[in-house]
Amino acid sequence: MSPESVLLAIEVAATVAFALSGILEATRRRMDVVGVFSVAFASAFGGGTVRDLLLDRRPLFWVQNPEYVWLVLAMTFAAPLLLRAMRHRRVDRVMEGADALGLGLFAISGASLAQAAGMPPLVSVLMGAITAACGGVLRDVLCNEIPKVFHDHVPYTLCAFIGCAVFLALHAQGVAPTASTGAGIAVTSGLRLLAVAREWRIPAWPPGRDGP
Repeated sequence: MSPESVLLAIEVAATVAFALSGILEATRRRMDVVGVFSVAFASAFGGGTVRDLLLDRRPLFWVQNPEYVWLVLAMTFAAPLLLRAMRHRRVDRVMEGADALGLGLFAISGASLAQAAGMPPLVSVLMGAITAACGGVLRDVLCNEIPKVFHDHVPYTLCAFIGCAVFLALHAQGVAPTASTGAGIAVTSGLRLLAVAREWRIPAWPPGRDGP
């Protein structure tokens, strides 16, 4: 499989994963269909849009591929069937899984495109983390929440940093693109799921500060 095909597959999977997380959050807050689509759209395309703007890529990836928008629209209208198929107590778990998968997919997508654009490793890692985090940030803002990535102390962007670093290190060692990409995604998503399951916490900064 060519690197372009790998990136395309990652982009589609990431779009679906983050759109699903947005749909679940919006429906849980009992939004109407316009609200659900808006949150799903921002979740799915926010990170990639920021990535494309920072890398000066035109047209934006969802403008170049309007079928992505149709896909998110179809998922929005399928939301009642989707939620009916899931038990209510499993919605949170599904959302965490979709968010973790989207985090890994978009992180490696951003790092890959930055690397292909000739950016240095540090910038590529930062680009991956920005791409991964922005969709979730926009989702939480539209749902009238302080973005979880900024306040809940559970590793999120840090997982993207580590996963992108693993991807770039493997690529530098000549590992096949499919293998290095898969490893980066697995590390990012796996660390995020472990952080949630094990309740890992990043300490407050400065250390020992309990209040504002």
